[in-house]
Amino acid sequence: MQSLTPLVDLKSLFRTAAAPSGLGHRVGPARYLIQCVSRFDAANVNANSSSSAAQTSGSNLGSGYVGRARHDWQSACAILASKVVSQQQDTEKSGGADGVSAVNGHPTLDLVPIKEQSNSPTPLPKPLSIADLSPAPMHGSQLRVAYQGVPGAYSEAAAGKAYPNCEAIPCDQFEVAFQAVELWIADRAVLPVENSLGGSIHRNYDLLLRHRLHIVGEVQLPVHHCLLALPGVRKEYLTRVISHPQALSQCEHTLTKMGLNVAREAVDDTAGAAEYIAMNNLRDTAAIASARAAELYGLQILADGIQDDSGNVTRFVMLAREPIIPRTDRPFKTSIVFAHDKGTSVLFKVLSAFAFRNISLTKIESRPHRNRPIRLVDDANVGTAKHFEYMFYVDFEASMADVRAQNALAEVQEFTSFLRVLGSYPMDMTPWAPSSTAGD
Repeated sequence: MQSLTPLVDLKSLFRTAAAPSGLGHRVGPARYLIQCVSRFDAANVNANSSSSAAQTSGSNLGSGYVGRARHDWQSACAILASKVVSQQQDTEKSGGADGVSAVNGHPTLDLVPIKEQSNSPTPLPKPLSIADLSPAPMHGSQLRVAYQGVPGAYSEAAAGKAYPNCEAIPCDQFEVAFQAVELWIADRAVLPVENSLGGSIHRNYDLLLRHRLHIVGEVQLPVHHCLLALPGVRKEYLTRVISHPQALSQCEHTLTKMGLNVAREAVDDTAGAAEYIAMNNLRDTAAIASARAAELYGLQILADGIQDDSGNVTRFVMLAREPIIPRTDRPFKTSIVFAHDKGTSVLFKVLSAFAFRNISLTKIESRPHRNRPIRLVDDANVGTAKHFEYMFYVDFEASMADVRAQNALAEVQEFTSFLRVLGSYPMDMTPWAPSSTAGD
């Protein structure tokens, strides 16, 4: 096997911008392209050809001679690539703005990466990396937690209670928080599902079914409402109070006892109401929000603890892209949703599956079956009867690692046309103390 001839000058294989356009590709000065080709002469194919024919073939190739076999020109590529780094500075000076380094004027084989110009007026956009689409941080790294509302909302406080030292990401809508987790913008979402006074947040129950996120935990947050206004504003100057609809209803009687003859207007969230007053300098308007919202937006607290009932608690669920592994060494709760074709008459059989195994239910919620809201039943005597179809959400106190829960769901599946486990997660067992009210 013949090696490269020692007479070949590697420097002579490089061409700059003076080369014809048909022999190379014109690129920027910081890009070095190595172009290699394997040439075979007809005289080299015959192993018994005369030496004079081989010499003639070699003379035809001249200084561009690379080799007779593929491994020869591959070796030449490696040698040339090592030479490029050492000759980079010289080539930049001689090549100018349109300098090109090439070999033999054939299709290119890039062996040196493209380097960005240091004096480029518009730098190239940074490509996405694995860090931009990373899984949930581990080993104490900061979690990105999405919540609905603006800073100072109760949902932000729930996110901080669920994941201390997290990076809270505000979202203007509940569905945006779901999408933030699905699109890897956030690692978790903390969203309310029910309040002890206002009942269920139906929107989030519908979104739990629409999206494929998993419940991985719950947190219960005592709600402590305050009446906020701009500094220097007195209560008798107020003409309206704005807040979230549930916050207005939870403070209705207290506002009446305070003698406030004001209009009550609903907005998207409690902290958003405080922000709106501060940004628009509204001196005739107060907001019902948290004490933290007053601190963030520079408002004064006219009245503290104005909720009608001290037992005002909101339950939040923590959502993630992947479920957690259920355990039996601590209290767990499991959330499911199911539907059935035979109307609500099957509901008794479904609930009996849990009662027979002594599994406590903590919540039952029904929502309209959006894909089939009405079921028609033919009756020859009375005509056609219309029944509303529902999806049922059930929370029960058992882990999916518990054999009782597994057997209960196996029985439930026999009576239902649709069954989905939304999550099996640890219960919030933190102690709770009722909030003080304005009347205390």
